[in-house]
Amino acid sequence: MTTTTAPSPILEASGVTMRFGGLTAVRSVDLTVNSGEIVGLIGPNGAGKTTFFNCLTGLYVPTEGKVSYKGTVLPPKPHLVTSAGIARTFQNIRLFANMTVLENVLVGRHTRTKEGLWSALLRGPGFRKAEATSRERAMELLEFIGLAHKADHLSRNLPYGEQRKLEIARAMASEPGLLLLDEPTAGMNPQETRATEDLVFAIRDRGIAVLVIEHDMRFIFNLSDRVACLVQGEKLVEGTSDVVQGDERVIAAYLGTPFEGAPGADELAEVEAAETAGAAAATTTAPAPAPAPAPAPAEPTVPAQATEPTDTPDTAEATETATPTPESAADTETPETTEPGDTPDAPDAPATPETPEAAQDDASADSTTSKEGNAQ
Repeated sequence: MTTTTAPSPILEASGVTMRFGGLTAVRSVDLTVNSGEIVGLIGPNGAGKTTFFNCLTGLYVPTEGKVSYKGTVLPPKPHLVTSAGIARTFQNIRLFANMTVLENVLVGRHTRTKEGLWSALLRGPGFRKAEATSRERAMELLEFIGLAHKADHLSRNLPYGEQRKLEIARAMASEPGLLLLDEPTAGMNPQETRATEDLVFAIRDRGIAVLVIEHDMRFIFNLSDRVACLVQGEKLVEGTSDVVQGDERVIAAYLGTPFEGAPGADELAEVEAAETAGAAAATTTAPAPAPAPAPAPAEPTVPAQATEPTDTPDTAEATETATPTPESAADTETPETTEPGDTPDAPDAPATPETPEAAQDDASADSTTSKEGNAQ
């Protein structure tokens, strides 16, 4: 009789929540990775995948929940998480550009060596033995990823695809039981993507479980034993590639179409209900609009004066007005009130009164003239 043993969980994340002030990036995510298993993590941009990775590897301390590796709760320190057996790569390549390919892999061995400062300074037999062992292990990893012939090259001189491989080799140098890959095929061409897929399968064959974040759906569905989908920080669905690929909620999330029960749907419904209630209250309490005032009656127009905007005085009248007599200067008339709609006549020029000296001169001139007439 053959007995099958269920795979033992190597990573258990329960109720992981990460908040940044009022923003909840990850909300109550549960995820389990079994030994010798490849698990894919997908989701639209901004779904919280990398934040969840940071919570697993100690870069972030989760606001709520816990992360356990082989039954032991992980401490919130990256180097302690690496020592426990979890290694990772990053979405953006983080190699030491001025180090050689071999030296970059040797950096990943720091959690598996016990030599300290004094051993490095004294360079005793124990230090030389540990260094030789690390170099041998690093060369094996370079041979595994196909970069042994470039061990002495600077990492910055490698092509993009080989830099990605070197970062995986550096993570494997810590001898992890679980490897976390954050978008390992980002920016790769189809040939490099295929080579990375074969590399991940080879890593799994070495007994290392793998958790992968990826946006290339063909790559992730061909690679993974199980796939989990995150949407707005919450795990939407988890299952085999066929189950997740055919889930309508996953398709709607990637197309941007809201679906029933989507994360944040309750909050959206509350906002819409509040807006509807506010609009109804505004319609009920709004006062009735006042009736428009009746137009004012038009003023009657005077035909004679309406057609004559300005009266131009005749030449004779202008001359008489310019030299008024004393009687006309004394008598001042009050101008008539102009009715609305009438164009007022041009005002007459004011009469210039004669001065006393001028009156005396005129009187003396008259008397002189009369005397001369009598003398003649």
